[in-house]
Amino acid sequence: MIYIFDLDDTLYDERQYVESGFRAVANMAQQRWGLDSTQSFTRLIDLLDSQGRGRIFDDWLAAHSLAKKGNIQACVRSYRLHKPSLKMPEAHLALLNELPKPLYLVTDGHKIVQQNKVDALGIGPLFKRVFITHRFGIQHAKPSTHCFELIKKAEGCDWQDMLYIGDNPAKDFVNLNKLGMQTVRVMTGVHRHIIANPGYDATRHVVRLLDIIDEG
Repeated sequence: MIYIFDLDDTLYDERQYVESGFRAVANMAQQRWGLDSTQSFTRLIDLLDSQGRGRIFDDWLAAHSLAKKGNIQACVRSYRLHKPSLKMPEAHLALLNELPKPLYLVTDGHKIVQQNKVDALGIGPLFKRVFITHRFGIQHAKPSTHCFELIKKAEGCDWQDMLYIGDNPAKDFVNLNKLGMQTVRVMTGVHRHIIANPGYDATRHVVRLLDIIDEG
């Protein structure tokens, strides 16, 4: 079995990255505009919890009469390019070490952001290859099967010999299911309560990542 993992909210809690990024933005804002970093961080978290990610920087800066395009872009750059502080559960790290090799990682997102996450977690060496889909063009982000096709070719295996573990039923599984790949949805993170559309859910669910061994 070829085990292939998603990254965010599958191997670690992505909320860690968001909070790390907000701290970087808050520190930048204190240096650049004199805003108190602790108060800024608290406000950014409040906005995240109350309204989601969409306009957080816009609304936060607007309260300080700083919501200019260049300032918003500076916040986005600071968020994306910061070196995050992340920690994966020890049990997840042990699982990756114990599973039969090779292992692969397939993750969507900004290529610098996702690479910084992998580096911060220190998990790159555990995988035969880390596929950040946006490196191949945004058209090859999930639900595209492009990166999975590259894995299949590299391993010379059949689709049913590959297993993808992810968390997002909007994109992680739908096209892999059609190919006959095995798919497992970990019921963690922001998507854990989402009811998938017909055909979009994984073929199996687990409550914890560690359960993939029992389920497998």
